[in-house]
Amino acid sequence: MQAFESLFSQFLESVAPTDAAHDVQHITRVVKTAKRLCGLESACAEVVVPAAWLHDCVTLAKDDPRRSQSSKMAADKAIAFLAEVGYPQQYLAAIHHAILAHSFSASVAPETLEAKIVQDADRLDALGAIGVVRCLQVGTTLGRPLYDGEDPFCRERAADDGRYTLDHFKQKLFTLADTMQTAAAREEAQRRTRVMQGFLDQLAQEI
Repeated sequence: MQAFESLFSQFLESVAPTDAAHDVQHITRVVKTAKRLCGLESACAEVVVPAAWLHDCVTLAKDDPRRSQSSKMAADKAIAFLAEVGYPQQYLAAIHHAILAHSFSASVAPETLEAKIVQDADRLDALGAIGVVRCLQVGTTLGRPLYDGEDPFCRERAADDGRYTLDHFKQKLFTLADTMQTAAAREEAQRRTRVMQGFLDQLAQEI
């Protein structure tokens, strides 16, 4: 597996990230988390590890109208690459499904334990301290204001993360813990969600 992981890393060097939140550091964090969950859940590493490495080999901007197709595009590109480098063919279909199902916007339910782990690992990277940073990075890339000056925390209006960056916490990030597929990921997601809530509580005092 180590030899293949070196190839995965080299392959990703040719992939330009859509934004700073989807850079190679995001990939390596997802791989690290996926490996940990894989061990805890006794899943197939031959599926989980390459899927985690390659899950974002195609990314589209959050406001791209093709956004829901990005995980399908990534899965197809990943499988073509894996076939080219001689990765064992018996794992390719499961890897394709794991990459396809990882995306929130694709709305594809993970059908295997390995797909559930890759999805959990990717979603965990949207939570906690790193989740706060990544949310702000994406909002900045899209040129969105940080918050609505009249109601920063959506207390009397519906959240609209297409307009304000902070709205993304209520509209999506605070819902992710309930979507986790594995017990270990749910526990970690709840802890990270509390970290994000603490950030917003502090921000409320400052603005």
